Amino acid sequence: MKLSGRIFFTLIIALILYILITGYDVYDYFYSVRSFIYLNSSENLRRNNFDNKILADLNSIKKKDVALSVVVCGDRVRETLVLIKSAIVFSRKCNLKVIIIAESELIQSFEETLSEWVAQNNSFSFETHPISFPKTQAEEWKKLFKPCASQRLFLPSVLKHIDSVLYVDTDVLFLSPVDEIWEHFDRMNSTQLAALSPEHEDRNTGWYNRFARHPYYGELGVNSGVMLMNLTRMRDFGWEKYLLPILHEYKLKMTWGDQDIINIIFHFHPERLYVYDCSYNYRSDHCMYMSVCHPPEKTGVRVLHGSRGTFHSGKQPTFKAIFNAFEQYQLGTDLYQYLLLPLEAYLKETTDTNCGKIYNIFMKQLFDYVKHDDYFNV
Repeated sequence: MKLSGRIFFTLIIALILYILITGYDVYDYFYSVRSFIYLNSSENLRRNNFDNKILADLNSIKKKDVALSVVVCGDRVRETLVLIKSAIVFSRKCNLKVIIIAESELIQSFEETLSEWVAQNNSFSFETHPISFPKTQAEEWKKLFKPCASQRLFLPSVLKHIDSVLYVDTDVLFLSPVDEIWEHFDRMNSTQLAALSPEHEDRNTGWYNRFARHPYYGELGVNSGVMLMNLTRMRDFGWEKYLLPILHEYKLKMTWGDQDIINIIFHFHPERLYVYDCSYNYRSDHCMYMSVCHPPEKTGVRVLHGSRGTFHSGKQPTFKAIFNAFEQYQLGTDLYQYLLLPLEAYLKETTDTNCGKIYNIFMKQLFDYVKHDDYFNV
């Protein structure tokens, strides 16, 4: 220990003598070192900025094209615009195209509002088409179940220029990124041509297994409100050739119209269907008595389906609160301040209901989305 200390002391003395003899400016030395570090850091900063720009350009190139389709008849314009707004909110990482198929007298309303939205942020594109049914039994198809609901059965021929779409009913809201739902296309095998979620989670409350008088998919049937459709594969499969024979055979036995037809097709061709979980089509049935849809407990609700008018009636205050929050939100404003916080406040007012008691599952995806938004990285 003593020897090591003497050696260290000797080296210090030698360094001091060297500086005194040579006149070397020790401050210049440290300044040079600091300048080198600064310049090197500046160069790294420039490189990082350049790399970030390249990454941003690459990310822009890598954005997936997502086609969202909706069919609108009657008094559903307001509801549909809120649906589209929710999709735009969650489309930051994709190139969103909204395809609206509507009654002729409704198209102008959509074009005026959506043109204004495009002018504001240019974050999506849209196209409109008039309702179009086969000439054979057109009126019957139009009135099946709800007005125009069966139009979605004919999308393979109506949208001949489109390869794939995410079809949703008008009473749907996105609570998660649209591109993450679209990714299920990549998970389909080569025979699957559509994706749907189960109609129920519990055999004791299932509708199809207790009441259906026609064939249906699987044990509990599927709900058609949120449907990924590979239109190219559906055309190759000959989807539309099955529709009229099924209508003729089961018309008097069907309750849910187009959804029943879809169930019948996939009953006989189960290999053609990909099934995702209930978080992609979450309905009041999943929470009104007790929580029976369990994936959202971890992931949060991804797509909310306000079936049976739950967005507008007082029967399910939680669903109405979510719709109101999205309707009041103005596109382009701060998501945290003007959507997430009001949504949380509205939901907390519904905690005396079974759905309201688990309100966090309706906020999780939005919170995660906002958390990674740009203003948290300033």
